[in-house]
Amino acid sequence: MKIAIYSRGIENDQLKDLSLLLEELGNNNIEPVFYQDFFNQFYSAINIETKYSTFNSSSDLDESIDCIISLGGDGTLLDTVTLVKDSGIPVLGVNYGRLGFLANIGKEEIQLAISAIAKREYVLEKRSLIHLDANIPLFGETPYALNEFSLHKKDSSPMIKIHTYLNGEFLNTYWADGLIVATPTGSTGYSLSCNGPVVFPESSSFVITPVSPHNLNVRPIIVPDNTIISFEIEGRTDGFLCTLDSRRELVTKEIQLAVKKEAFSINLIRMNENNFLQTLRNKLSWGLDKRN
Repeated sequence: MKIAIYSRGIENDQLKDLSLLLEELGNNNIEPVFYQDFFNQFYSAINIETKYSTFNSSSDLDESIDCIISLGGDGTLLDTVTLVKDSGIPVLGVNYGRLGFLANIGKEEIQLAISAIAKREYVLEKRSLIHLDANIPLFGETPYALNEFSLHKKDSSPMIKIHTYLNGEFLNTYWADGLIVATPTGSTGYSLSCNGPVVFPESSSFVITPVSPHNLNVRPIIVPDNTIISFEIEGRTDGFLCTLDSRRELVTKEIQLAVKKEAFSINLIRMNENNFLQTLRNKLSWGLDKRN
């Protein structure tokens, strides 16, 4: 078995955890393949007696890779999604960050997680993606996101007007700081912080959530994910921010944008004992009440 390992970087106090990971991989006869930049950061800091393979881009991840482990927080896992692309390689998120909603395997669980992967005793969750189409090239070879697409005003500029259409039919003009279109996975992210609803991962839907709307009668709305959502932007400035997860591009009001469901999905590895409701309760304190 061969497992790719990606991380943005590692702190000195996490080197012990990395050594444990390498030990567990060896104990289970698993060959690790490290992201080159990450490998360069740690190889001289820990005692390595084995020669390891590395990769530099998504093109290096072939069918020999059984899964990829993301070491970090949720942002690191979102980076990993852009590496996996449409290969179908399962992704396991190990939380070296803070909240770890998507990367929900704790460092203390790494031994059990590696054993489960070696025995293939895990659950694969298919997570839908959102795809962006534009009349100019945006976001290179990865015009998709796991969490959300958003339009936002730039810096401290005045609020903007976003004319929004569903399959060509006018929905609403949002007077706001911005607009989010979230996947079910992204419903617990930026959209949630803007009062959007929590949507179960298997729901076939998008959540359209305004950011600081300048009226009281505009609320988030859920639409089927077979809908094409298009936009026209107005504002007093020429530049606006267009984002896919943590990646962003500066666009002008002449831009033509539309989002839809991506043709492929991402496979997230979940341990059998974990599920979405448990994650909601444990990570976001959903339903927490001292009377319960």
